[in-house]
Amino acid sequence: MSLKVIIYEDNDELRESLAQILESEPDIEICAAYSNCELVKEQMEVWKPDVVLMDIEMPVLNGLEGVKIISQHFPFLPVIMLTIFEDDKNIFEAICNGASGYLLKKSSPEKIIDAIREVMSGGAPMTASVARRVLSFFPKPSSKDKAENNLSARETEILGWLVKGNSYKMIANQLAISIDTVRSHIKKIYVKLHVNSATEAVTKALTDKIV
Repeated sequence: MSLKVIIYEDNDELRESLAQILESEPDIEICAAYSNCELVKEQMEVWKPDVVLMDIEMPVLNGLEGVKIISQHFPFLPVIMLTIFEDDKNIFEAICNGASGYLLKKSSPEKIIDAIREVMSGGAPMTASVARRVLSFFPKPSSKDKAENNLSARETEILGWLVKGNSYKMIANQLAISIDTVRSHIKKIYVKLHVNSATEAVTKALTDKIV
């Protein structure tokens, strides 16, 4: 069964291009695409999407207000911000308003596709540079939290690629291994770091200076 995605992006060319890229994936269906969030509540009720991709700067009603409305009325619907902004104010407001993930528009198509699948698995996908900023919003972990991680050399290497914002496919290509092998290593990384998503793994890697 396909994942139903709605796109909010005021740039017509980018909106159409993104829709085409995502539609090429067999498990993703673009059910609608809009240039602003003026009717976001009604549109969620009509389309009942699985994931929303949301720009921030849009006319009439912007993405920060849009994600807030979605969070209020559809609290379990994941919204991934897809924007050019990586300043603390926009990141913090988006997360506080209920965003489940935060990617920059310069992210590769593979990263965006992976993020859609990750957020459906309970993850919180973020561009690596954004994850670094998010760390500053929270207190530093205690020394007890910085326990030995027991990662193998290969697992540490793969974690390093994740921190740089690479998708599973990109990591597989860099290391000349299969995507299934990458997934297997990442599952082991999750267990050893006591995390449940790639974003949590990246955050822990940065916090504990693992890579």
